Amino acid sequence: MATERAPKTLLEAVKYFADENVAHGFVAALRWPDAEVRCPRCDSKRHSFLATRRVWKCLDCKKQFSVKVGTIFEDSPLPLSKWLPAMWMICNCKNGISSYELHRAIGVTQKTAWFMLHRLRLAMQHKSFTRMGGIVEADETYIGGKARHMHKSKLRKLGQQHIQHGPTSYGKVAVMGLLERHDKGKTRVRTLLLNSRSTTELMDRIVENVERGATVNTDEARGYGGLIASFAHKVINHAEKYVDGNVHTNNCENFWSLLKRTLKGTYVSVEPFHLFRYLDEQCFRFNERGLDDAGRFLMTAASIFGRRVMYKQLTGHANTAAI
Repeated sequence: MATERAPKTLLEAVKYFADENVAHGFVAALRWPDAEVRCPRCDSKRHSFLATRRVWKCLDCKKQFSVKVGTIFEDSPLPLSKWLPAMWMICNCKNGISSYELHRAIGVTQKTAWFMLHRLRLAMQHKSFTRMGGIVEADETYIGGKARHMHKSKLRKLGQQHIQHGPTSYGKVAVMGLLERHDKGKTRVRTLLLNSRSTTELMDRIVENVERGATVNTDEARGYGGLIASFAHKVINHAEKYVDGNVHTNNCENFWSLLKRTLKGTYVSVEPFHLFRYLDEQCFRFNERGLDDAGRFLMTAASIFGRRVMYKQLTGHANTAAI
């Protein structure tokens, strides 16, 4: 089994996956745990293996396929011996890893490293349709640079429509965080991009993601005023105090601190178009912090199948919606 042979540290991972045959076998074992290789086009089990190229040829549809087909690695010329250590690093570096750091570490161009990291973030994306319950903390924040630090060309690009929201939100993106409390450090967070901080927007997002009757802790923002109709709404007034018994949003504030440390310290500048990808990355590391490095790596590796994002989608040159 791939999980039984998985390395436990970054040094072990680099050594273990340095052999391309080992890396190939690792991904193949995750994809076909029953050791029955199937053609991704016709699902046939009849095939021959071309060892020199590490590809299979289907004896029914006559097409060739590799272990990368149908994964985030599809059409990538890079060997798995570079992909897998890169996956280890982004899963386990608490403050993320920049494309410049990755390009120096594994010997690829910065542009390639940037594309690799976005593909890996797609594997870390775990969307849940299950509503949160129990005690839920709701808070929102703005992400983006300060207007006084922006170049005049950047300010012109943002346009005048942001000015009406005031100086604190000028050119920034509003993000809501919902954190479900659990004992023993198993709290889980979910982030949502907001079009505005209006009452309607905040209420709709909470109703979509939180079970009715759950306890929702918020600050004193007026947008949460309607929660009392469907939830046990608890309010903490930050102008007076930050904790009142069990009523606080400090866990959510802790997540914002980790997120902004990553964005400001590692990634420095993040385009709003890609922000949800960085949010997914940070949510993954936060929610799976109870696992060790190998556990987070295996969880991400198991999610590479059936997902793909193309470079033209990341650069906004595709007409398809962003993944």
